[in-house]
Amino acid sequence: MSRFFSGKYDNLAPYVPGEQPRDRKYIKLNTNESPFPPSPGVVAAAGNEAYQSNLYSDPECTSIREALAAFYGVKKEQVIATNGSDEVLNFAFMAFGDEKSPLLFPDITYGFYPVFAELNHIPYDVAPLREDFTVDVADYLGNDHTIVIANPNAPTGLALPLSDIETILRANPDRVVVVDEAYVDFGGESAVALVDRYDNLLVTGTFSKSRSMAGARLGFGIGNAELMADLNRLRYSTNPYNVNRMTMEAGAAAIREHDYYAKNIQTIIQNREYAKEKLEALGFRVTDSKTNFLFAKTDAMDGEALYLALKDRGILVRHFTSTRIRDWNRITVGTAGQMDALVDAVRDILKGEPV
Repeated sequence: MSRFFSGKYDNLAPYVPGEQPRDRKYIKLNTNESPFPPSPGVVAAAGNEAYQSNLYSDPECTSIREALAAFYGVKKEQVIATNGSDEVLNFAFMAFGDEKSPLLFPDITYGFYPVFAELNHIPYDVAPLREDFTVDVADYLGNDHTIVIANPNAPTGLALPLSDIETILRANPDRVVVVDEAYVDFGGESAVALVDRYDNLLVTGTFSKSRSMAGARLGFGIGNAELMADLNRLRYSTNPYNVNRMTMEAGAAAIREHDYYAKNIQTIIQNREYAKEKLEALGFRVTDSKTNFLFAKTDAMDGEALYLALKDRGILVRHFTSTRIRDWNRITVGTAGQMDALVDAVRDILKGEPV
């Protein structure tokens, strides 16, 4: 870093995104993208809007907010649109976390949470997951924290039932509970149904996973109108044109073409269960994922060795180095052919076959 970089960030450890190597063609199962392209209407909407890219986008994000409100059965005033769900999460940390209300989230979860906390100088605590990687709901009951829970969780893939989320909401009436639902469409229960009953609930979502728009960068938040006003105060203080014209209209088109994405989701779920069964037959332990990825380990070799061996064979998976999960790998669910290639490569690796 330069000699001009502010010392207030000396201890900031940036988030490390999944690797994107360019040295060869890989089967890319490391960043939880959809293996399917966006629907034709999404491509057309983005292309049409590009003709007006000389003009600023709508700072109210009207078209996408109206589409989301109609789809989820809420009012437009209860929706905020953001540049990926990371942006709404960052706004939420800024708006609702401080010295009087430190953050609380699991010790094993989305790696951006501690980064956002450190970036914004917000104190935070972590609650250890149980040995089986499930969330202990008791850790989140009435402890004067702003609570952040990814549901389903990443990288474990496990989901809490909606009844547990409601228990947490009831126990923390004076603190905001942020439920990050990036993966909810693959088998979880959405908490959006609770937003009109609990004014302390903020649900965040993304178009990156189930709606095949990771490269477009579109996220959203849903809660009561007062929470949205808080988040918009920060949005207008940073970048009121945060969602570009092409992404906004592409997102609205994706909502309209929901049937296309619903079919793809079911295919991904089928491929997930197929790959899980095949890995378990090879001796792997695999969590009961409700996401578009698998979380798996084998006693036959450590997690890093397997990750490297797969990379040598042109298959990328995500390996984490933290102590509790360093023997595990997160594997994005791809097409049926990609899952077969993964299983075949794992079988050869376990047999000691050369590359």
